[in-house]
Amino acid sequence: MSDNAAAVLDASTDAGTALGLYRRMQLIRKCELQLAKAAQQGLVHGACHTYVGQEAVAAGVCVHLAPEDVVFSTHRGHGHALAKGLPAEALMAELYGRQTGCSFGRGGSMHLFAPEVGMMGTSGIVGPCILQAAGAGYSFQLLQNGRVAVAFFGDGAVSNGAFHEGVNLAAVWKLPVLFVCENNQFATEVPFAQATRNPQVANRGAAYGLPGVAVDGNDVLAVMRAAGSALDRARRGEGPTLLECRTYRTRPHAEGMVDFTYRTREEVDAWKQRCPIETLRRRIEAGEFGPVDDKAVAEIDAAIDQLVKQAHAAAQEAPYPETSSATRFVFAQRDDAAATDRVRLSAGNGRAAGAPPAETARELTFAEAGREALADAMRDRPEVFVLGEGIGQRGGNFNTTSGLYAQYGPLRLRDTPICERGFIGLAAGAAMTGARPVVDFMFADFILDAVGEILNQIAKIQYMSGGRLRMPLILRGCFGIGHSAATHHSGSYYAMYAHFPGLRVVVPSTPYDVKGLFAEALHGDDPVLLLEHRELMTLKGRVPETAYRIPLGKAAVVRPGSDLTVVALARMVHQVLEVLPAAEAEGLSVELIDPRCVAPLDREAIAQSVAKTGRLLVIDEDFGPFGLGAEIAAAVQETVFDELDAPIRRLHGVHSPTPYSPSLEKAVVPQPEEILQAIREVAAY
Repeated sequence: MSDNAAAVLDASTDAGTALGLYRRMQLIRKCELQLAKAAQQGLVHGACHTYVGQEAVAAGVCVHLAPEDVVFSTHRGHGHALAKGLPAEALMAELYGRQTGCSFGRGGSMHLFAPEVGMMGTSGIVGPCILQAAGAGYSFQLLQNGRVAVAFFGDGAVSNGAFHEGVNLAAVWKLPVLFVCENNQFATEVPFAQATRNPQVANRGAAYGLPGVAVDGNDVLAVMRAAGSALDRARRGEGPTLLECRTYRTRPHAEGMVDFTYRTREEVDAWKQRCPIETLRRRIEAGEFGPVDDKAVAEIDAAIDQLVKQAHAAAQEAPYPETSSATRFVFAQRDDAAATDRVRLSAGNGRAAGAPPAETARELTFAEAGREALADAMRDRPEVFVLGEGIGQRGGNFNTTSGLYAQYGPLRLRDTPICERGFIGLAAGAAMTGARPVVDFMFADFILDAVGEILNQIAKIQYMSGGRLRMPLILRGCFGIGHSAATHHSGSYYAMYAHFPGLRVVVPSTPYDVKGLFAEALHGDDPVLLLEHRELMTLKGRVPETAYRIPLGKAAVVRPGSDLTVVALARMVHQVLEVLPAAEAEGLSVELIDPRCVAPLDREAIAQSVAKTGRLLVIDEDFGPFGLGAEIAAAVQETVFDELDAPIRRLHGVHSPTPYSPSLEKAVVPQPEEILQAIREVAAY
């Protein structure tokens, strides 16, 4: 843009707009200086990453955003939150660890949530905000509500895979997103020039087929113009823009950190002379935007000083959260009516009590039953959509979405590039903003590339947001050993995911169960991993045509018995069933329990069975160390130890990567003859 063109645009900015921008920037600056002081006084209990020097970026972008538009940010997010409308008191109280904080004391400096003003969260991990903003854009595109999403991130994020995956997905699908890189020259303490051979961010846009615009990030009017153009473009359905704002933070990476080992005082002082607030003040007072009352700027300063003083006092006086609330919001909260409805719609808590009615002769395969649950949800809920590789016209690697593409098209059956972290992080953002994504990831091994998004973001969003954001997201795919798939297509991992709070982990064993459990997950508000054993995908079983739901965390009594309890999961249920006739012929009455869910685990049902039989054998295809069998054994020991007549026995897969050769593969998984022998040994003890 020429200097003359810029001057014309600046001249078109009225004094009211300029004063509004000045007020936003000054609010950020004064709050940050107060927080820096509070950190020195010990009022801030953890890190404090201030935004001093970068105020023009947040102010210039957020001036265009409506309350329903959304912002996703990074660890240096105070300014974005304030510019989006977060009250200063809520920000300060959060850093002081108080109940009145925007995250109820759960987040601190790096985890700020205020969805009521469109602030969808900041993250202590670099990169997820890019993916989540893309997900919000997908949600808005799906729901056709005209909203836009903004991701703020630093230059350090440009080296992260999330940048590549998120920007690429948004560009390919023309999502209404603005990606704002605040290039403040350093990623923590590493100069940007040392982290890349290309010190420009904006020109990376060309590689992804989207506009890249670079502006002086200390010129709030330049930021405002560029952001306004990009957001208008997004609202017109023309896709995302990458906006690079070259700026500088003039305080340390975090308060209390050493600052002058990687940069000089002279450099910092030179940037202080380019202060965006002082620059705008001079332009206002010079009458560049029209006549302004001589006292206007001073009155804004005085009002901000008073506001910040009052916010600090109120935050300091606010109570700390009650210790009893520490575990609230790990999962979505449901009222009694919803819980009653869930039970009423289910077909019973166990297969013995709620098995398919005798008149149900219809049989479906495991894959068909899951697809039927998905089809029912897609028919009834337009916010449900599926992401995955080859799940569109192809119908999925295991026919999990076969036929749905013809009904719902590419927006709701979206084939993705091979970028698991990207589309799982995107799904998280979509779930946070009104959609209900189902990610079909094919094999459980594949999403290990996205484990950070699952454990650090998806599992924690409800908690960190104080229950104000929901995460109705299903991660669905195959696991388990078979077909000589070798070690990158055979992993289970359900014990690993079950270890983390905030996740539901569902592992069905029959077509009937997969339809009912999947339907329940599709109606819930918690993130669910639905893991389906690949060797069961063609298994047939009776499945009612009518819709039904099975509550998560309710085990099934597959076969009642009195001498011994066997707990088995997924394919191992069928391995046990194969040997039960031989056990019964030997006079052994075995009660077979299928947990159906690893998290929540129905400890009560297992304990009740063991209290009756006095013996427990756990059969699990997965590894033994730190696994499901250990958890079940510990739970039984703690609750019904006195009822045990024999030591608890576990029969697991071998603690080894999965081999390829059929003979080796067979050696690492419990086989029917081993299961029968273990039953004999436990019963005989």
